[in-house]
Amino acid sequence: MPTLSAPDGTLLAYHASGSGDPLICLPGGPMQDSAYLGDLGGLDAGRTLIRLDLRGTGASAVPEDPASYRCDRLVEDVEALRAHLGLDTVDLLGHSAGANLAALYTARYPERVARLVLLAPGTAAVGLETAGEERLAAARLRAGEPWFAEAYAALEDLTSGRGTAETFAAVAPFFHGTWDGAARERHADSNRRRNGEAAGVYASEGAFEPEATRAVFAEFDRPVLVVAGEGDANTPVPTATAYAGLFPKADLAVLAGAGHFPWHDDAEWVVKTIGGFLE
Repeated sequence: MPTLSAPDGTLLAYHASGSGDPLICLPGGPMQDSAYLGDLGGLDAGRTLIRLDLRGTGASAVPEDPASYRCDRLVEDVEALRAHLGLDTVDLLGHSAGANLAALYTARYPERVARLVLLAPGTAAVGLETAGEERLAAARLRAGEPWFAEAYAALEDLTSGRGTAETFAAVAPFFHGTWDGAARERHADSNRRRNGEAAGVYASEGAFEPEATRAVFAEFDRPVLVVAGEGDANTPVPTATAYAGLFPKADLAVLAGAGHFPWHDDAEWVVKTIGGFLE
């Protein structure tokens, strides 16, 4: 497995698959093993996917300083990977919370990013707030499901600030386009592969400067694609639309019926949409 050293000496691992020009992929979670991204539905048929295991996750080493899990400090790990690969510019994809890291990297090194893909993006880095009603509206698209009533009640609690860890677990179906056995297993596996300590530091105080990031984005003239799932209660379509609006030229692509992991809902659509954008 290929590795490189971060600026502070932490050993980082990455995974390369497929053929074609490289696409650096940053996982969400936050701080989840990048294995869950897989081949992004077959996107590696036309691109070489470079999945970075963030420090303390997957095959990457645990750093000496736990404070280095903070999102803004991870930017230099991404830059070290770019330099290690010998790339002048990169095509960059960030999923979910990983989109916050992709955003901070783009804001710090805009000249290094050729194309940016924000896949069901987290929005803390740019300070976008999602209204509770927007999450509930996305959830109501699943009203015909047998599990809907319990999950929706839990989501109502969360959006009103009454949620607990158990409540959050109950809304898991709204992250997936289909809440079947495979989705349940993926969800359970994601919990096992997540570094909880690191996740607690990732978005801690000082990690984000939304106004500064948005100012860079307002001048960023490279191609940007924001991808959303129609039924994703985590990143509803209005939030994704607002995110795309932060750039001078960004495309928004919405997959009907999809959740927070669109490549599991319609792999062909994801490959066509993201692959076409990258071409």
